[in-house]
Amino acid sequence: MPARLLSSVAVFQEARRLSPRIARIRWERPGHRLHQPNLPGAASTSRPHMSHQGTLARSAGVVAFFTLLSRILGLVRDMVVAYAFGSGAHADAFFVAFRIPNLLRRLVAEGALTASFLPVYTDTLENRSPEEAQRVVRITFTLLSVSVALISLAGVVFSPWVIQAFAPGFRTDPDKFHLAVSLNRIVFPYLFFISLVALCMGILNAQGHFAAPAASPVLLNVAMIAGALGLSRWFDPPIYGLAVGVLAGGLLQLFLQIPPLAARRIRFGFVFSLRDPAVNRIGRLFLPAAFGAAVYQLNTLVSTIFASFLPEGSVSYLWYAGRLLEFPLGVFGMALAIAAFPRLSQETSRGDEERFRQILEESLRMVTFVMVPATIGLVVLAKPIVQVLFQRGEFDPATTVGTTKALVWYCVGMWPIAASRILVSAFYSLQDTATPVRLSVVSFAANVAFSLVLMGPMAHAGLALANSLAAAVNVAQLLSRLRVRTGASGLGWFRSSGPRILIAGAAMGLCLMAARTLTEAAPGTPLPRQILLLLGAIFGGALVYGLACAVLGVPEIHMALDRIRRRVGRRSQTNHP
Repeated sequence: MPARLLSSVAVFQEARRLSPRIARIRWERPGHRLHQPNLPGAASTSRPHMSHQGTLARSAGVVAFFTLLSRILGLVRDMVVAYAFGSGAHADAFFVAFRIPNLLRRLVAEGALTASFLPVYTDTLENRSPEEAQRVVRITFTLLSVSVALISLAGVVFSPWVIQAFAPGFRTDPDKFHLAVSLNRIVFPYLFFISLVALCMGILNAQGHFAAPAASPVLLNVAMIAGALGLSRWFDPPIYGLAVGVLAGGLLQLFLQIPPLAARRIRFGFVFSLRDPAVNRIGRLFLPAAFGAAVYQLNTLVSTIFASFLPEGSVSYLWYAGRLLEFPLGVFGMALAIAAFPRLSQETSRGDEERFRQILEESLRMVTFVMVPATIGLVVLAKPIVQVLFQRGEFDPATTVGTTKALVWYCVGMWPIAASRILVSAFYSLQDTATPVRLSVVSFAANVAFSLVLMGPMAHAGLALANSLAAAVNVAQLLSRLRVRTGASGLGWFRSSGPRILIAGAAMGLCLMAARTLTEAAPGTPLPRQILLLLGAIFGGALVYGLACAVLGVPEIHMALDRIRRRVGRRSQTNHP
């Protein structure tokens, strides 16, 4: 992962050194060739040599450290919440209340805002005056803060109707419904703080600062842990303490961005203008990106709505399982997508079709190489993983069974979800935000249909499977449309590497199935023993997968080994000059 993050950081820092304007790029239909308008020196465009390797490595190391720390603390947070609140009515109410502003955060703040603001701000920063870049910041801050403040106020005032819309099944339990309304009123202002955080993160990333944005999620996890273990003692019911922790986490994340912004002389202020050309460009990119993100997030929301009609605990089962699924998707899948996006955009701007295809195929190969064993491992070891991480306190064996069922069926969609993030990045690099939106509407409709069919016979597990099937529909559409658009399917490598990766994954799965009886904890098994057995199975499975890939000649394993050898060689040269 550090190498991938290094490439992502490198692109941002290279972009700051390259001053020529980046022209709009289009793909020519007949030959699927990249067309680049005439630019001074375009014919002799050369790839700049990567300099300042030490600085880049340190920046990537900081991002990698905080990303991994955030994911680990996220798991600790979920363990604490599971211990304190389990899967009862209070937990169901909180997860619904928190999901609503969190969904809007992913939609407005981290989704559409990032996709629209960052490229426009970067272009203004590089090709215009600092005063114009500062003006873009202030106008965006004004429009964002006012609009999100109004949305947050509406969410608080109309909270009963919001909960009615997002969890209609709660109406049959008045106590749960009213608790969800109260919790929603506490956590909804979190949207205001985190939206401003997203704007700050975009500004800092464009200026080559990655530490504070990368560390930001750590503070939310710490605040929620403190809310669950500390603040909850001062509230009745205790779940209110967790909600206050969410609000405090949003505020802390915003405070963290202030020092690096001040060091770069970024000053926020209110400047209202709807006619600024840069802001109009942001708006044109924002609307389709927001709609596409909305459809994607609605896929997760559909499960919550339908689960509210199922027996108590169903919402919590899906929440805990989804959190476990997000760990490999966030650490590996999202990291690859983040690294691929600027590289794909760079090759598009240069008109290099061949490099575009190579980067796309490389990204999808790496996703497959990582997600196949991750999927098999999570499916086979689902129950012992849930037991070790969650089964204590209010999280009883029945909750373990419910969460395990959801996790297994969520895992079916792990590769489609990770691959779709890369494919969407490919469309965005072509400045095409409309196609992913249209395709995501079909995926959403498929999710609703699958949910209605499967929730009857399979209960909440059917909702998890419906999400996975909808993700498969989406990735199939994206692959097909990208092939029509560019002539690059991204799967040219599959005939050679795909079967070998699947065979290696199957070998790993068989070994894990043999070891599973040892990892499933009997009642009374000490936690340290459970952890050791589970870690032994995981490391053993990873070793089998790596050896099988090496024997079968999977290219990715040799690339990883070569990278390790180079790092060891550099360290030995440093230690022995």
